[in-house]
Amino acid sequence: MDICSIGGVPAEIKIDGLTFSYSSTPVLKDITLDLTGPKFVSILGPNGVGKSTLIHCINKILSPTGGTVMLDGKDVKDITIKEMAKQVGYVPYSANDTFPLTVVDTVLMGRHPHSKWGSLDKDLDIVYDTLKMLGISHLAMRNFNELSAGQHQKVMLARGLVQEPKVLLLDEPTSNLDIRHQLDVTKMLKRLSDEKGILVIMISHDISIAAKFSDEIIMLRDGAIYAAGTPNEVITEPNLEAVYGVKSRIVDDDGRPHVILKDALPMDDLIESGDTPYPAMNRAIRSKKGTGDAGAAGSQVAADGSDSD
Repeated sequence: MDICSIGGVPAEIKIDGLTFSYSSTPVLKDITLDLTGPKFVSILGPNGVGKSTLIHCINKILSPTGGTVMLDGKDVKDITIKEMAKQVGYVPYSANDTFPLTVVDTVLMGRHPHSKWGSLDKDLDIVYDTLKMLGISHLAMRNFNELSAGQHQKVMLARGLVQEPKVLLLDEPTSNLDIRHQLDVTKMLKRLSDEKGILVIMISHDISIAAKFSDEIIMLRDGAIYAAGTPNEVITEPNLEAVYGVKSRIVDDDGRPHVILKDALPMDDLIESGDTPYPAMNRAIRSKKGTGDAGAAGSQVAADGSDSD
């Protein structure tokens, strides 16, 4: 069974002037993008810059404060949830949900948008082929709640893939996997993009893996696009210093950039400037300006770990 055998024209996502705020706090600022499959796109940036919020706006989990998200020429706000599920697969950051189901039944949930009377045999074929492709067919009859974090992640990836999507959104899909499985899964996603025409959009904190496999990289800073383009255009020493606050050296690896981290810029200096990589920290510093507590505010946010978006 050929999974993800999508017919027709590859998906096109056009985002124009997208903004989003949680209450009065701006998270995304004037995001404009034009992405067409087949393409493997990585979204990079520090914690709290709006990476997850961006894909949630694409997937209708969140409604933008302003601007538009278009899928194949149609505003996503006018697309039904069922129709979105047929076209857009979504793999969340971690499997916080618990399912008192077997792995097969959990993955089979991803076939719901396509299911109709008499389709169960076909649906099960797609499920088992996907489990085999991900190397977890031996877990088929295991209870989902008994699995490790890494196994959870692969099961949720399988559930997204069996939707046979034209667009696949992934929020750190390899975060709970060891190095070998990180490479295997990312390579598989790149192959699916190339061979099946899927537009893959992946959030990642692994700059080297993103640089190795991505066709395009979008780098966010403080809710806005700081840089976008090919890995060689985006993964540069000045960009990493400006966006992440780190010193690095970039070397060529078969025509792609490979990052060698050297040092982090002193956090005290960044706090003093009021221009750290973390939006929450910058907001805390600005709110304390004039009170003499700016350093303490920034240090407290740093200790708390800043935003996780």
